[in-house]
Amino acid sequence: MISHKSVITFGMVAIPIAMYTATQDNDIHFNQLHKEDNSRIRYKKTCGHCGKEINSKDIVKGYEYDKDKYVVITDEEIEKIKTEKEKSIQILHFAELNQISPVYYEKTYQAAPEAGGEKAFELLRSALMAEQKIAVGRTVMGTKDTLMAIIPREDGILISTMFYADEIKDLQKPYTKPEVSEQELNMAKLLINSMDTPFDPSKYKDEYQAKLRELIEAKIAGKEVVATETESAGKVIDLMEALKVSVEKAKKDKESA
Repeated sequence: MISHKSVITFGMVAIPIAMYTATQDNDIHFNQLHKEDNSRIRYKKTCGHCGKEINSKDIVKGYEYDKDKYVVITDEEIEKIKTEKEKSIQILHFAELNQISPVYYEKTYQAAPEAGGEKAFELLRSALMAEQKIAVGRTVMGTKDTLMAIIPREDGILISTMFYADEIKDLQKPYTKPEVSEQELNMAKLLINSMDTPFDPSKYKDEYQAKLRELIEAKIAGKEVVATETESAGKVIDLMEALKVSVEKAKKDKESA
């Protein structure tokens, strides 16, 4: 499903694109119920003046410019003040991918070229891949200027909306850095390398959601829910010994896989 249509512009090049949401919500969701009779809790929107229940079609946007004084702004008026330039994704500059901390990425979309834009789209993707760079752009989405990262992939382009610097909290919380010996560091590197495998997203599943679904099915069937036996993680007494054991386990796991 198309989430947004736009045009990527840089220099004199314009690439019409469609943006598709790249993720979906697979979580199990619960409804709120009244404890006494298990009836669903409902929320109603009411007018603060007359108390009347309001439908979504009767609701408009209003900005409070003074105490209890509002000016009504329509979606059509918001669109009217956007220029064609603001509706497009203007590439501001290019950057190395690893220069941007992942904390700045907000929501990711898959981009696809619209009719007539295929050649320029593929040219941009190929050039970014060859140079191992991403493009940083800007467009107006909704009612705000939105920063975007245009990220090349082997099979297409991803576009991630980004937070502004003033929306990010301080990244580094101060802590006392204890001294790490060369022997400990080498052992930690060995553990990392022993667990180094190509990233395959299909290998990872939300196992807790599966357990939650089993719980729901057991409750529906009227079965008793039994607590799962947990393995104690244990306290790390000797860091080097723990690293050695971890390396051996990682090697065995890799061999069995």
